[in-house]
Amino acid sequence: MTLYRIATIALPLALCAPALAQAQTGADPGPRLLTVGGDGEVKAKPDQAVLSAGVVSDAKAAADALAANSRKMNQVFATLKRFGIPDKSIQTSDFSVSPQYPDYNSKEPRRIAGYEVSNTVTVTVDDLGKLGPALDALVASGANSLGGIGFLVRDEKPLEAAAREAAVKDAMAKAEALARAAGVTLGPIVSINEGQVPAPIPMRRMMVAAPMAAAAPPPVAAGEESVTANVTVTWEIR
Repeated sequence: MTLYRIATIALPLALCAPALAQAQTGADPGPRLLTVGGDGEVKAKPDQAVLSAGVVSDAKAAADALAANSRKMNQVFATLKRFGIPDKSIQTSDFSVSPQYPDYNSKEPRRIAGYEVSNTVTVTVDDLGKLGPALDALVASGANSLGGIGFLVRDEKPLEAAAREAAVKDAMAKAEALARAAGVTLGPIVSINEGQVPAPIPMRRMMVAAPMAAAAPPPVAAGEESVTANVTVTWEIR
Protein backbone atom coordinates (compact mmCIF):
# COMPACT_ATOMS: atom_id res chain seq x y z
CA MET A 1 0.00 0.00 0.00
CA THR A 2 2.81 2.39 0.78
CA LEU A 3 4.64 1.66 -2.51
CA TYR A 4 1.53 2.47 -4.58
CA ARG A 5 1.13 5.92 -2.96
CA ILE A 6 4.81 6.77 -3.63
CA ALA A 7 4.44 5.85 -7.32
CA THR A 8 1.30 7.96 -7.83
CA ILE A 9 2.97 10.99 -6.25
CA ALA A 10 6.22 10.61 -8.22
CA LEU A 11 4.52 10.53 -11.65
CA PRO A 12 3.11 14.11 -11.57
CA LEU A 13 6.46 15.37 -10.30
CA ALA A 14 8.21 13.76 -13.28
CA LEU A 15 5.81 15.41 -15.75
CA CYS A 16 6.42 18.80 -14.17
CA ALA A 17 10.22 18.46 -14.19
CA PRO A 18 10.89 20.12 -17.65
CA ALA A 19 8.69 23.10 -16.80
CA LEU A 20 10.37 23.46 -13.40
CA ALA A 21 13.82 23.25 -15.01
CA GLN A 22 12.91 25.95 -17.59
CA ALA A 23 11.52 28.20 -14.86
CA GLN A 24 14.66 27.76 -12.75
CA THR A 25 17.12 28.44 -15.64
CA GLY A 26 15.10 31.25 -17.24
CA ALA A 27 15.56 29.71 -20.73
CA ASP A 28 13.77 31.58 -23.54
CA PRO A 29 13.38 29.92 -26.96
CA GLY A 30 13.52 33.40 -28.60
CA PRO A 31 11.49 34.72 -31.53
CA ARG A 32 10.65 32.55 -34.52
CA LEU A 33 12.23 33.87 -37.71
CA LEU A 34 11.67 33.58 -41.46
CA THR A 35 14.54 34.44 -43.84
CA VAL A 36 13.88 34.98 -47.57
CA GLY A 37 16.05 36.13 -50.50
CA GLY A 38 14.86 38.56 -53.16
CA ASP A 39 16.20 39.49 -56.60
CA GLY A 40 15.70 42.64 -58.68
CA GLU A 41 16.73 43.52 -62.23
CA VAL A 42 16.48 46.75 -64.22
CA LYS A 43 17.49 47.12 -67.88
CA ALA A 44 18.51 50.25 -69.75
CA LYS A 45 19.98 51.23 -73.08
CA PRO A 46 23.74 51.92 -72.71
CA ASP A 47 25.10 55.35 -73.56
CA GLN A 48 28.83 54.62 -73.39
CA ALA A 49 31.29 52.15 -74.90
CA VAL A 50 34.79 51.10 -73.80
CA LEU A 51 37.24 49.45 -76.19
CA SER A 52 40.98 48.93 -76.57
CA ALA A 53 42.92 49.86 -79.71
CA GLY A 54 46.59 49.54 -80.44
CA VAL A 55 49.42 48.65 -82.77
CA VAL A 56 51.73 45.62 -82.83
CA SER A 57 54.92 46.13 -84.87
CA ASP A 58 57.81 43.78 -85.75
CA ALA A 59 61.37 44.51 -86.94
CA LYS A 60 64.82 42.97 -86.67
CA ALA A 61 66.09 45.84 -84.52
CA ALA A 62 64.23 47.02 -81.42
CA ALA A 63 64.69 50.66 -82.40
CA ASP A 64 63.15 50.08 -85.83
CA ALA A 65 60.16 48.24 -84.33
CA LEU A 66 59.66 51.06 -81.83
CA ALA A 67 59.88 53.76 -84.50
CA ALA A 68 57.36 51.99 -86.74
CA ASN A 69 55.03 51.46 -83.81
CA SER A 70 55.24 55.10 -82.75
CA ARG A 71 54.39 56.34 -86.26
CA LYS A 72 51.24 54.20 -86.44
CA MET A 73 50.19 54.99 -82.85
CA ASN A 74 50.40 58.71 -83.62
CA GLN A 75 48.02 58.06 -86.52
CA VAL A 76 45.71 56.18 -84.12
CA PHE A 77 45.74 59.14 -81.70
CA ALA A 78 45.00 61.55 -84.55
CA THR A 79 42.02 59.43 -85.62
CA LEU A 80 40.60 59.39 -82.10
CA LYS A 81 40.95 63.18 -81.86
CA ARG A 82 39.24 63.55 -85.25
CA PHE A 83 36.20 61.74 -83.84
CA GLY A 84 36.02 64.15 -80.92
CA ILE A 85 37.34 61.79 -78.24
CA PRO A 86 39.08 63.93 -75.55
CA ASP A 87 42.48 63.16 -74.04
CA LYS A 88 40.91 62.19 -70.70
CA SER A 89 39.07 59.34 -72.45
CA ILE A 90 42.28 57.82 -73.89
CA GLN A 91 44.60 55.93 -71.54
CA THR A 92 47.61 53.72 -72.26
CA SER A 93 46.80 50.28 -70.89
CA ASP A 94 49.67 48.17 -72.25
CA PHE A 95 53.14 48.76 -73.68
CA SER A 96 55.79 46.10 -74.25
CA VAL A 97 58.97 45.37 -76.21
CA SER A 98 59.56 41.61 -76.62
CA PRO A 99 62.39 39.70 -78.33
CA GLN A 100 61.26 37.22 -80.99
CA TYR A 101 62.98 33.87 -81.54
CA PRO A 102 62.96 31.58 -84.60
CA ASP A 103 61.66 28.03 -84.44
CA TYR A 104 63.78 26.00 -82.05
CA ASN A 105 66.60 24.01 -83.61
CA SER A 106 68.77 21.97 -81.29
CA LYS A 107 71.73 22.11 -83.74
CA GLU A 108 71.96 25.92 -83.62
CA PRO A 109 72.38 28.23 -80.64
CA ARG A 110 69.27 30.15 -79.58
CA ARG A 111 69.35 33.68 -80.97
CA ILE A 112 67.04 36.69 -81.25
CA ALA A 113 65.49 37.03 -84.69
CA GLY A 114 63.76 40.36 -84.10
CA TYR A 115 61.62 42.42 -81.73
CA GLU A 116 57.91 43.02 -81.27
CA VAL A 117 56.55 46.30 -79.90
CA SER A 118 52.95 46.45 -78.67
CA ASN A 119 51.19 49.65 -77.62
CA THR A 120 47.52 49.61 -76.57
CA VAL A 121 45.18 52.32 -75.30
CA THR A 122 41.76 52.02 -73.63
CA VAL A 123 39.21 54.36 -75.17
CA THR A 124 35.87 55.54 -73.80
CA VAL A 125 33.34 56.57 -76.45
CA ASP A 126 30.43 58.71 -75.27
CA ASP A 127 28.68 59.00 -78.64
CA LEU A 128 27.65 55.50 -79.70
CA GLY A 129 26.66 56.81 -83.12
CA LYS A 130 30.36 57.34 -83.86
CA LEU A 131 31.46 53.89 -82.66
CA GLY A 132 31.21 51.96 -85.96
CA PRO A 133 32.90 54.64 -88.11
CA ALA A 134 35.57 55.11 -85.43
CA LEU A 135 36.43 51.41 -85.49
CA ASP A 136 36.73 51.47 -89.25
CA ALA A 137 38.92 54.59 -89.16
CA LEU A 138 41.17 53.12 -86.45
CA VAL A 139 41.91 50.05 -88.57
CA ALA A 140 42.54 52.25 -91.61
CA SER A 141 44.96 54.38 -89.62
CA GLY A 142 47.11 51.39 -88.65
CA ALA A 143 45.52 49.86 -85.55
CA ASN A 144 45.92 46.08 -85.88
CA SER A 145 44.96 45.14 -82.31
CA LEU A 146 41.39 45.91 -81.24
CA GLY A 147 39.70 44.91 -78.01
CA GLY A 148 36.24 43.49 -77.50
CA ILE A 149 33.72 46.27 -76.88
CA GLY A 150 32.07 46.74 -73.50
CA PHE A 151 28.87 48.80 -73.20
CA LEU A 152 28.06 50.83 -70.10
CA VAL A 153 25.41 53.07 -68.61
CA ARG A 154 27.10 56.30 -67.60
CA ASP A 155 25.09 56.84 -64.40
CA GLU A 156 24.01 53.54 -62.86
CA LYS A 157 22.95 54.89 -59.44
CA PRO A 158 19.25 55.40 -60.32
CA LEU A 159 19.19 51.92 -61.88
CA GLU A 160 20.83 50.38 -58.81
CA ALA A 161 18.25 52.05 -56.54
CA ALA A 162 15.41 50.71 -58.69
CA ALA A 163 16.94 47.21 -58.70
CA ARG A 164 17.25 47.24 -54.88
CA GLU A 165 13.61 48.30 -54.54
CA ALA A 166 12.55 45.49 -56.86
CA ALA A 167 14.62 42.99 -54.87
CA VAL A 168 12.99 43.98 -51.57
CA LYS A 169 9.50 43.73 -53.13
CA ASP A 170 10.40 40.29 -54.46
CA ALA A 171 11.51 39.15 -51.00
CA MET A 172 8.32 40.50 -49.41
CA ALA A 173 6.11 38.70 -51.93
CA LYS A 174 7.91 35.42 -51.28
CA ALA A 175 7.72 35.86 -47.49
CA GLU A 176 3.97 36.60 -47.58
CA ALA A 177 3.34 33.50 -49.70
CA LEU A 178 5.39 31.30 -47.36
CA ALA A 179 3.68 32.74 -44.28
CA ARG A 180 0.22 32.02 -45.71
CA ALA A 181 1.24 28.47 -46.59
CA ALA A 182 2.62 27.88 -43.09
CA GLY A 183 -0.34 29.48 -41.32
CA VAL A 184 1.74 32.16 -39.61
CA THR A 185 1.79 35.95 -39.64
CA LEU A 186 4.73 38.16 -40.56
CA GLY A 187 5.97 40.39 -37.78
CA PRO A 188 8.53 43.21 -37.95
CA ILE A 189 11.63 42.98 -40.14
CA VAL A 190 14.66 41.94 -38.11
CA SER A 191 17.40 42.51 -40.72
CA ILE A 192 18.03 43.33 -44.40
CA ASN A 193 21.32 42.42 -46.10
CA GLU A 194 22.39 43.24 -49.65
CA GLY A 195 24.40 40.79 -51.75
CA GLN A 196 27.45 41.61 -53.86
CA VAL A 197 27.12 43.01 -57.39
CA PRO A 198 28.74 40.74 -60.02
CA ALA A 199 32.05 41.91 -61.45
CA PRO A 200 32.18 43.12 -65.00
CA ILE A 201 33.27 40.74 -67.72
CA PRO A 202 36.78 41.60 -69.02
CA MET A 203 37.18 42.55 -72.68
CA ARG A 204 38.98 40.19 -75.06
CA ARG A 205 41.56 41.38 -77.56
CA MET A 206 41.37 40.54 -81.24
CA MET A 207 44.00 40.93 -83.95
CA VAL A 208 43.32 42.59 -87.31
CA ALA A 209 45.39 41.01 -90.07
CA ALA A 210 45.40 43.89 -92.58
CA PRO A 211 43.98 47.40 -93.01
CA MET A 212 40.42 47.60 -94.29
CA ALA A 213 40.21 51.21 -95.47
CA ALA A 214 37.72 50.43 -98.23
CA ALA A 215 35.40 48.38 -96.01
CA ALA A 216 32.12 49.79 -94.75
CA PRO A 217 31.96 50.71 -91.04
CA PRO A 218 31.21 47.59 -88.99
CA PRO A 219 27.66 47.37 -87.63
CA VAL A 220 27.53 47.70 -83.83
CA ALA A 221 24.51 46.79 -81.67
CA ALA A 222 24.48 48.17 -78.13
CA GLY A 223 21.46 46.18 -76.94
CA GLU A 224 20.59 46.62 -73.25
CA GLU A 225 22.62 46.61 -70.06
CA SER A 226 21.23 44.87 -66.98
CA VAL A 227 21.67 46.12 -63.41
CA THR A 228 20.83 43.54 -60.74
CA ALA A 229 20.48 43.50 -56.96
CA ASN A 230 19.81 40.80 -54.40
CA VAL A 231 18.82 41.08 -50.76
CA THR A 232 18.23 38.76 -47.83
CA VAL A 233 15.43 39.80 -45.45
CA THR A 234 14.57 38.27 -42.08
CA TRP A 235 11.14 38.65 -40.44
CA GLU A 236 9.88 37.73 -37.02
CA ILE A 237 6.83 35.45 -37.38
CA ARG A 238 3.92 34.94 -35.01
